[in-house]
Amino acid sequence: MIPSTTERVPQHTAQYINQRICETTESRILCSAAGGREAIDRRLAQLDREWDIERALEANAAAVLLLGVFLGATVNRKWFAFPAVVGGFLLQHAIQGWCPPVPILRRLGFRTQPEIERERYALKALRGDFRDVPPSEDRSAAQQAINAATR
Repeated sequence: MIPSTTERVPQHTAQYINQRICETTESRILCSAAGGREAIDRRLAQLDREWDIERALEANAAAVLLLGVFLGATVNRKWFAFPAVVGGFLLQHAIQGWCPPVPILRRLGFRTQPEIERERYALKALRGDFRDVPPSEDRSAAQQAINAATR
């Protein structure tokens, strides 16, 4: 069965890596909350620039494809097999959510877009962006925001 788009990468990632990514996210939320509104604003700006795993895979694949085509055209035609393999990996990732670079990128800390959005949601809740949720800098409010974002 084909996994859902939002869960396919975490389903194919070792649990300890998923846990480490989650703990790092929680730590960033708590640090931002302790730093006040300015720290939250800075972190939200960083999240706007963060590459998710899909973007990293696309950039990686494009670079390898171009290299394979270049080497095939200039060095040896056998290099044309390289882009075909990368294309196969991309197709495998689109269907299953896994391909050989995924474990490496996850270990490097690349997150999925939903993982990034959960952090964004928690930070915005702490900042007071949502009606009926007052801004807060205390640890219990930060933990409540994290819990709400992960539901």
